[in-house]
Amino acid sequence: MSILAEILEVKKEEVKALRRRYSHASFNDFDLFHQPRQSFDAALRRDERLAIITEVKKASPSAGLIRPDFDALEIAETYALFGADAISVLTDERFFQGHIRFLDQIARQKKKPLLRKDFIIDAYQVLEARAHGADAVLLICEALSAPQISDLSAAAAENGLDVLLELHDPGQIEKIDFRRNRIIGINNRNLETFETRLETTLQVARQIPTGCLLVSESGITGPEALTILKNMRRVNAVLVGEHLMRARETGPALAELKKWCFYES
Repeated sequence: MSILAEILEVKKEEVKALRRRYSHASFNDFDLFHQPRQSFDAALRRDERLAIITEVKKASPSAGLIRPDFDALEIAETYALFGADAISVLTDERFFQGHIRFLDQIARQKKKPLLRKDFIIDAYQVLEARAHGADAVLLICEALSAPQISDLSAAAAENGLDVLLELHDPGQIEKIDFRRNRIIGINNRNLETFETRLETTLQVARQIPTGCLLVSESGITGPEALTILKNMRRVNAVLVGEHLMRARETGPALAELKKWCFYES
């Protein structure tokens, strides 16, 4: 069984538990459910540089423990202070040592749009994301059928949330209705093997309709990678997690990364 398949089996059980714990209407009782949303889409539109989505990420199946001295709120505050455009929060507990409470904690001090990053397979997870302060949710093409993508995108829209729709394999493009899904993430990491290749962005981006907002994800660690992405003139933003989580000083590392994201004048 691949890592992705294993994760999805766990998610099915988590969704069953979530549905037992909450009714559809009970999410409305969460105070953060009524918090005004910030536009994830607008935050990623920068004319002078690539926008940056930073990631609050403690661990991963491929890398193991990334950040031993992990404080989700402190990390998010540092990201906001040093100029992140949006912040991705890992909420998967079993495989990434994340938690939904990390999203909740950060949302209560929100300064930037927040993306709930998890393996979302059910509309209850979308409601849970809103109830804990998310402004956007990640959907993964490789984990979902075309009808699921459509239904979950509709559930997000009904709850005022943007969607970052991610794919790795160009064979997944046929699942996407680009009239609805306009923010497309290209994951350079293969979710079956967890191998990373920046060339994935170059390959997939050519097949995405113009007008979509493109985010390159994973494997972005230095100026060389960012130069390649900038020269494409198709990518709008980058999602960077492990590079910043491993940095001795997160703030200065983000400031340096941001300098690399500016287009040449």
